[in-house]
Amino acid sequence: MRRNFLIAYMLAFSFFFAHSFSQRAMAAPVYQIDIDGPIGPGISSYVVTALKQAQSRDLSAILITLNTPGGLDSSMREIVQEILASNKPVVCYVSPSGARAASAGTYILMACPVAAMAPGTTIGAATPIAIGGGASPQTEPKEKGEKRHPDMSDKALSDSSAYMRSLARMRGRPIDWADRFVREAASVSDSEALEHGIIDYQAASIRALLTAMDGHQVKFNDTVWTLKTAMADITHANPTWRDEFLALISDPNIAYILLLIGVYGLIFEFSNPGLMLPGIVGATSLIIALYALQMLPVNYAGLALLLLGLGLIIAEAFVPSFGVLGIGGIAAFVFGSIMLFDTDIPGFKVSPSLIGSVAGVSSLLALVFITMAVRAWRRPAVSGAEGMIGSEGIILDWHQGKGHVRTHSEVWAATGDQALKKGAQVRVKDLHGLVLDVEPQKSDGEKDD
Repeated sequence: MRRNFLIAYMLAFSFFFAHSFSQRAMAAPVYQIDIDGPIGPGISSYVVTALKQAQSRDLSAILITLNTPGGLDSSMREIVQEILASNKPVVCYVSPSGARAASAGTYILMACPVAAMAPGTTIGAATPIAIGGGASPQTEPKEKGEKRHPDMSDKALSDSSAYMRSLARMRGRPIDWADRFVREAASVSDSEALEHGIIDYQAASIRALLTAMDGHQVKFNDTVWTLKTAMADITHANPTWRDEFLALISDPNIAYILLLIGVYGLIFEFSNPGLMLPGIVGATSLIIALYALQMLPVNYAGLALLLLGLGLIIAEAFVPSFGVLGIGGIAAFVFGSIMLFDTDIPGFKVSPSLIGSVAGVSSLLALVFITMAVRAWRRPAVSGAEGMIGSEGIILDWHQGKGHVRTHSEVWAATGDQALKKGAQVRVKDLHGLVLDVEPQKSDGEKDD
């Protein structure tokens, strides 16, 4: 009896294991794309490339894990357009716990057919941020009865609100909350998002989410897709070298450093023609920096001030102004660096410590130039007419107060005391055209009258 029971148990276990294995083997994998950090050109390139590659693969679903403080509008829209064009269901999952899908991340979540959040996460705060120091959108006139005309910030607000509402309507999510995310910068927690129907699932892990949404029907592109994800394996989308390169140079701190290397390298090459290496490194860095700047929210007034500051600091070395050009250049450089990325978008500002460090080095460089200029100004002349005064020489021939003197390895016509003789040591006391006025060289024990 016990033996029969053991055999039956083993057969049941074997059947269950084989059934589970066959289900896992039959289920197409889930393709995971990770967005972690500010959304910029590098992230956009990586996500768009991964989504395009996923279209030709046999997949149960595409899973985007999201944790972002926001990012650039242009990069966000590239990602959203690719999600809307996908022929596979895209699931957006805000994770891990403590993560957020703020600003640009909210649009991405709204664009996905299935949305989920981990416990302790938030979404919202999607009001557009003005670039270049623009004023925040105003909703009321300054004075009662005064008619306020819409400005650029109002246009951006209306456009973003309409975009968010259209995404919410397309995915069957509450339009009122979509509008509040933009116009009121509202934010909600995972529990509130689930309660208001903003998301479809609340899950503590990716595996828990895949189990929960197994059998979920998604309608998009005029077709109904039934998710089979409970037993699906997960494959990860890895960024290409191009994605990693774009992510690196689109970091404002890296772009800022490349710009400085480019400018200094070219200036050093022009000052010392023929060295080649500074010119090659400078030109390459400058080209990469300009490519990065055209992808970033650059304030061109700040860029102009930064370049002007660098030019004034370098000019101090060639046109000594005893600090005027150097101090002015440092001030312009610092203000330009602060203004360069004049935006409140998270992750797209130059680090103040980096600006301070570079400004300190530039100040030290300007101080060196100023010190060299002062020393050169105080140093006695060693060439030209002024350099001849006080120099020593020897008389080669002399007759009636005139003759020739050798000084500075040259022979000069000279005039002086008639008592001087050939071979006498003399000192130049004045210069008249090409004729020296000399006097006898006093010995160490002699004093001036």
